[in-house]
Amino acid sequence: MSRPLSGVGVLPRDDGTDQFLKLIQSPFNTLLSEKAFWSSFGYSFGAALLFALLFCILRPYNRTVYAPRLKHADEKHAPPPVDKGVFSWVAPVVKTREQVLAEKIGVDATLFLRFIKMSRNLMVVLSVVGLGVYIPLNLTQNAKNNAVDHDNVFISLTPLGVWGSACWAHVIVSYTFDIIVCLFIWWNYRAVTRLRRQYLDSPEYQESLHSRTLMVTDIPLKYRTDAGVSQILDEADNVGDHSGIVARNVKGLPELIEEHDEAIRELESILAKYLKNPDKLPAKRPRCKTQKGDPCYTEVTKVDAIEYLISRIERLKADIVEARRSVDQQKTLSYGFASYRSIEEAHSVAFAAKRKHPQGATIRLAPKPSDLIWENLPLDRHRRRWGSFMNNFWVLVLTAVWTVPNALIAVFLANLSNLGSVWPAFQDQLTRNPRTWGAIQGILAPLVTTLFYLVLPVIFRRLSAYAGDYSRTARERHVTQKLYAFFIFNNLIVFSLFSTAWKYVAAVKEAEGDTDVWSAIVNSHPFGNLLTAFCDVSPFWLNYLLQRNFGAALDLSQLIKLTKGYITRKLFSPTPRERIELSAPQPFDYAAYYNNFLFYTTIALVFAPFQPLVLPVTAFYFALDTFTKSYLLLYIFVTKHESGGAFWRVLVNRLLFATLLANVVTTIFIVDRRESINQIILMAPLLLIIAGFKWYCRRTFDDNLDFYSKGSHSPEHGKLSMKPKNDRIAVRFGHPALYKKLMVPLVHERANHLLKEIIHDNSDTDFGEANHYSDTYRLQRLSTHQSGQANITGDATFEVVNESQINFEHFRDREEFREFGGDGELYGIPSDQSRPNTPSSSHYTRSVSNVSLPREDYEGATYPTGYHPPSTFRPESLRRQYSEISVEHAPITSRQAGQSDVNLLGDVAPLGKTTYDRSYT
Repeated sequence: MSRPLSGVGVLPRDDGTDQFLKLIQSPFNTLLSEKAFWSSFGYSFGAALLFALLFCILRPYNRTVYAPRLKHADEKHAPPPVDKGVFSWVAPVVKTREQVLAEKIGVDATLFLRFIKMSRNLMVVLSVVGLGVYIPLNLTQNAKNNAVDHDNVFISLTPLGVWGSACWAHVIVSYTFDIIVCLFIWWNYRAVTRLRRQYLDSPEYQESLHSRTLMVTDIPLKYRTDAGVSQILDEADNVGDHSGIVARNVKGLPELIEEHDEAIRELESILAKYLKNPDKLPAKRPRCKTQKGDPCYTEVTKVDAIEYLISRIERLKADIVEARRSVDQQKTLSYGFASYRSIEEAHSVAFAAKRKHPQGATIRLAPKPSDLIWENLPLDRHRRRWGSFMNNFWVLVLTAVWTVPNALIAVFLANLSNLGSVWPAFQDQLTRNPRTWGAIQGILAPLVTTLFYLVLPVIFRRLSAYAGDYSRTARERHVTQKLYAFFIFNNLIVFSLFSTAWKYVAAVKEAEGDTDVWSAIVNSHPFGNLLTAFCDVSPFWLNYLLQRNFGAALDLSQLIKLTKGYITRKLFSPTPRERIELSAPQPFDYAAYYNNFLFYTTIALVFAPFQPLVLPVTAFYFALDTFTKSYLLLYIFVTKHESGGAFWRVLVNRLLFATLLANVVTTIFIVDRRESINQIILMAPLLLIIAGFKWYCRRTFDDNLDFYSKGSHSPEHGKLSMKPKNDRIAVRFGHPALYKKLMVPLVHERANHLLKEIIHDNSDTDFGEANHYSDTYRLQRLSTHQSGQANITGDATFEVVNESQINFEHFRDREEFREFGGDGELYGIPSDQSRPNTPSSSHYTRSVSNVSLPREDYEGATYPTGYHPPSTFRPESLRRQYSEISVEHAPITSRQAGQSDVNLLGDVAPLGKTTYDRSYT
């Protein structure tokens, strides 16, 4: 049995509107598909080879761009050394084993590489099965039923001529594919579990404070004290000795610090431009507009930029100091933290509280302090739900808005002959130069689509900022989920099936007055149109996947970073801070890359029955990217916030969804071409297989991935850390605004001798007229100090750096630059270590001009007056037996006896502490 192939040529134009509707119904004209494929093939591999050669030639001469990790990492985290040979980089990439990778680059990066290798191996196996079954089947059935134009190779490989009993092959292959996918996931689930357990047993995790710290959110008002946090934890599971602390309201302090840092960067930018040539200053001093709402000005006006920004920085410093002094008078918030003596105790409580909400609070393992999104922690459940709803709403709006340009790309850019049919002048060009335009067609649509999706992760990340996520790593996982949903809907559904939807619209329009709508849709062969659309669009996805090879080589070449750095240095006036950041290892964008790999895998699984060549093309891409991404993660990129492999479940869920989606599409094919109902019935258990496999993995592996321990352990069975009262939890898990060191303007040494001159130049008349402004700030003395100088006396307004110091290696220990080294983990001084000998940061000295800023030094860290480390407390231990703990018998007061002689936080309770009575059990 055979059916005629739906028309793929462009019909004669009656008028513009009718022709446009006809094009939308059948956009993927296959006349140029083969030429487009070969042009895309040549362009992709030619460009990939060119960029790979550029990388091999340039790599030995630019370590700052091509090996920053090798330059900055400590001995433990440094990648294997590589010499200056053109291909010397290949051997370390190939020979470095996974266990070494986990130590060198972290678990998240190692998991990323494992996922690529798993995808590569999966695609290779599926290619063997798919090509071995689908290609002979499709070729013989198309020839037998004379269903396709045999002059077009790609259409000959589609299943347009497969009917009846031949569809049993699709049923068998679907079961084979599902079993293979599940086996690969199961095998790697076990490996990831081992990798995760190694991470939990590593010295870095064992010695970190967050590993034995719990975060408590949604704390009721009556429990918002340090002792209240402890009572909530005791109610969940009274295990071990712990210290609890509730968060204090810092009000507008973070915003003040953000304004201060922005003013610092703006001042640095202005000085870099003004002092670019110190021997020949510009005739006019730089000017800027005052900030809207500045209390020193009744309205926005233009003033001398340098004097205004210096004044604004000093006033913001004074405001920050005052806000820090008054923080002990603020109210407590709805979240807090508690540290335990051992990791086993903390994880046991977290596991016990997994499905509990004692007093309405939520208990979970604490992320690293640097990973927390502090502004989201006080949000209540209602605010988080609303934020999540609005985030999803805007994602849906963006998805819907992109439907129109995406459809136009599908109609016109993916098939230029359609554009020619509505543009006569272009049709003449298309007729004269079919080879040239065939080559352009193979490049243009995938390139435009790729460029849009480069900026899409940035958009989604900003949308997710208000969704209420507690940590940045959780936000990245949610960005990955939304990106994947966006790609699947707009590309696989809208892009591939848009023509089919318009065919339904046309059928309904033609049936007006003659028959009912439902009959019109049924008579238009909906399933057949869907399958034809998939077959027609399949060459586009071949071209798209081929261009990924170009993208992989472009990533390896780092040409964009090289170009950006060169243009910035030559055409602009970068500040010393910007130059330092350019020389630092850049963070790896896991969300964008994971989404790409998941999307390519979904394309391969869904289109395998309709264009089997997508399987080997995808396998080749993953094989190439295994090498390129291994080098990038070993030598160039860093993990900004290590999650210890938390991405794994997101990947598994999407991979299983892709398999399920492929089964649905295959089922639609079988419904349209079935010989008997048995084929459809046998496709149904595939859903149960995937759901059962997911349930098995969840029950077998997930708890071991999350928790170091799931039951009570005595301290002697695990490694004990220092006593909770000495672990500085109030500093480590206190809001960074309370103790963050303020930035100091960095100025190049060549302009040092001009600083006093340009700041004391009060020739600006507008500046002199603003009496309230000049009264607020009058520079009495300008002080500068050299970078890295250990002891500075007096006030320091600027920090002068010479040319040799303007690199990340010199500033990597600074708090303001730590994020470029994975919060210090790259060079062996993570901020989360609970060891008492944490390296001092006292070399970073700052002071505020005209503002007296006394400080207190504590265990190598410097804190301003108004905020003291928690160990300065000397409260009496709050010792309670398990049976005595209850809200009724032990009410929480706002003030407990035995507070410190240092008035840290005013009228708040001391650190909550409990001692577990082991005889109770």
